[in-house]
Amino acid sequence: MSDPLLSVRGFSVVYDVDPPVRAVTDVTLELQRGEILGLAGESGCGKTTLAYGVQRLLKAPAVITSGSVVFHDASGEDIDVNALDPEQMRRFRWDKISMVFQGAMNALNPVATIGAQLEDVFEIHRPSLTRRERRARVAELLEIVRVGAQRGRSYPHELSGGMRQRVMIAMALALRPQLMVMDEPTTALDVLVQREILRQISQLRHEFGFSVVFITHDLPLLLEISDRIAIMREGEIVELDTAENIWTDPRDDYTRTLLSSFPRLTGDKGVVAR
Repeated sequence: MSDPLLSVRGFSVVYDVDPPVRAVTDVTLELQRGEILGLAGESGCGKTTLAYGVQRLLKAPAVITSGSVVFHDASGEDIDVNALDPEQMRRFRWDKISMVFQGAMNALNPVATIGAQLEDVFEIHRPSLTRRERRARVAELLEIVRVGAQRGRSYPHELSGGMRQRVMIAMALALRPQLMVMDEPTTALDVLVQREILRQISQLRHEFGFSVVFITHDLPLLLEISDRIAIMREGEIVELDTAENIWTDPRDDYTRTLLSSFPRLTGDKGVVAR
């Protein structure tokens, strides 16, 4: 039975430059509660613009020209995201929807410790917590993402890329959101660290029950971790189906082109021309 968490209808974004650039065009999709939805496509196709747009994180010259975004809260309330005022939107972000940005080193403050940055989330969004309670929550989060509570005293440059990305995941998990949007969170990491983080995301999803929108140009990766995959091209979703169907029976020519663009580990031997 369908249990939607986020409904996006007719969503469009234009970059108001000369001439105007249509970045996202009439996108409609529904995210189910507890699922991992992969968002795939080549660089510049509008994946990140769509993800930022539904959270109202876009800045000028980007303009949302049409569409609705409705968040179906676990309490039973339907929240019209576009109708929230700035203060309501501030409370909505991180509490209902959190974001893991691409490039953890750029997202973390280089002159503040990891613990202080995590504490800031609670200080702003959970002001009733005491300092001792905030520190206990931070230590718990760092243990959950397997960084270790002792790393709360470290600065971002003292951590590896994989550990910094785990800290960003901890920050996104801090308020127990119902949806986590991840913008190419493993792109800059080596394959082994990438696999560890993907495995952890899946485990945390099962443990805490949140949904995930996972953005990447790496379609084979999405085939492995996603329940459903949306394929974007030039600002439009050209195919949306289960990961299994995308792999075994892709309907759109562009999807088939994406699938064929990745090298296979097995195949017929060939002769290299001299």
